[in-house]
Parts: sequence; C-alpha cells; structure tokens
Amino acid sequence: MRRFMLISCLLCVPIGLRAQPPVVDMHLHYKWTQQDVTSPADAIAVLDEENVVLGVVIGTPAELALALQSRAPDRIVPIFSPYREGGDWHRWAYDETTVTRARTALASGQYHGIGELHVIGGFAPTLEKAVVLQQLLALAAGFDVPIMIHTEFSRADFMLKLCQQFPQTRIIWAHSGALLPPAAVDRVLAHCGNVWGGLGARDPWRFVDNPLTTADGILLPEWKALLLKYPSRFMVGSDPVWPVDQLDRWDEADSGWQQLGRFWTFHRGWLAQLPQAVARQIACRNAVALFGRSQQVKCD
Repeated sequence: MRRFMLISCLLCVPIGLRAQPPVVDMHLHYKWTQQDVTSPADAIAVLDEENVVLGVVIGTPAELALALQSRAPDRIVPIFSPYREGGDWHRWAYDETTVTRARTALASGQYHGIGELHVIGGFAPTLEKAVVLQQLLALAAGFDVPIMIHTEFSRADFMLKLCQQFPQTRIIWAHSGALLPPAAVDRVLAHCGNVWGGLGARDPWRFVDNPLTTADGILLPEWKALLLKYPSRFMVGSDPVWPVDQLDRWDEADSGWQQLGRFWTFHRGWLAQLPQAVARQIACRNAVALFGRSQQVKCD
C-alpha cells in the first residue's frame, strides 16, 4: 500500500517539474504590453512548466512585479524599475525623480534590487555626466541590493570604470555586455569582483552577432572557457520579450511569456555541455546566493 501511494504521488507531479532540473530565471519582465495575453496566474503557470524555482521580475511599471509576487510570495523577487512606459528606457537617466522613486521603493521593503537600466550609446550620458546612474549605484549599495545594468554599443571600459568607482555595489551585467565578445567580458570580471554576468537574451533570436553557441547549439569554446573560469559569476535568465524585431508595439501585445519554453530549452541545451556542478551553479545557485534566498530555495 505504501509503495502504491508513493507511485501515485509521483504521478501527480507535473511532468515538466519531474523532467527538468530546477533553475532560477534572473531576468524576467512583466510589462503593461504583456498583461492582455499573460495574466499573473498564467505567468506563474509558465514558471511551473519550466521548473523555475525563483524568478527575478522587472515590472513596467514597477508595480506589476508585485502582482506576480502576490501569487507566489516565496518564488518571485521584484526589483524596482524606474520605467513606467516604453519610452522611459532612454529617459530615466535624465529624470530627476528616478532616484527619489527608487529610494522610496527600496525603503518599502517590497523590492530587492534596481533595474534593468539601459545605458545605450546615443541615448545615455557619459559616465562623468551620469549623475542619476551614479546615485542609483550608491543607493543600491546603501540598501545592499543588486542593480542590473544593460550596456550596449560600448566598450568594456565603461563597465570597468563603473564597477571600480562603486566597489561596494553588486552589479548584474545584463546580457554580459550584449554585443561584447568573451575576452571583453573577461576583462571586467577579472578586475571587478562585484560584477555578475547575466546571460539572458544571449540566444539565437536576440544577440545573434555574438552568440553563446554555434547554429546547432554547441557552446562556443571561448564562452565555455569563460564559464569554467568564473563558475560563480554567471546567471541565466530568459528575458521574455517577443516579438524581438520591435519592442513595445502599440498594435500587438508582447507574448514573451509564451516563449519562455523556447528560451529555456536553448539555455538548458548549452548548460548540459558543462560539468554538472558548474551547470547547477550557473543555472540556479549563483542567483539564489546573490539574492539571499539560500534558505528558501533549493537547487537540487
């Protein structure tokens, strides 16, 4: 009888949760353009399917991340985004209210980080003039929370100056430098122990000019060497934005959550090419430790 009950219980577990090892998705968006096609309940169900045991959520506006957390309080980590609508990704760095709103959000205890902050050539101020960014970096250190920064169309020098100027701030480098090659990412990690590389959107559909893998999914040797060199410094996220050719369309909802399986199938493919212990660190343990959830979340 006991054996029958055990088998019955195992059969009650959703197939996805049995088949896939647990992962942390450290780069999730939940935006106003996604609400029409993905309810909070739908989003949590998608995480169930992919066995995402912890999700770091960026809401646009920020309050949307709290809507997901209310459904799964121990599973969702909201981080504060200053973005209230699509155009804010290139306005936030000049908005005098950004720092005040971030301070209020962190002081509420509802948010456990800041980001994703886009610092993109042609729109962002130079580091010397980036007063808002510097204040947010100091604020993150003061509240002891990570800050996620997206740099693009820049050299590694920008992140090097940033992380060395704010050594007490834990920085998540979204997409691990976006278009930068592994050697440039290595320069930053070697000089700044306060930087972690996120690997969201390093897939065949987004940063296609500098992929992690070959067209048939084989992890490129230079990336594999970098991951093995810094096994405690990388994390994985899906960055569920879709379609990818135009962000925040006014005439079409963002169906990124419906593509979560696509993204995680890709990431699980290259993770499987690493030693199991390293893969588990990158897929789960590093993010759990960075966000202080080791007591609540198990990666085994």
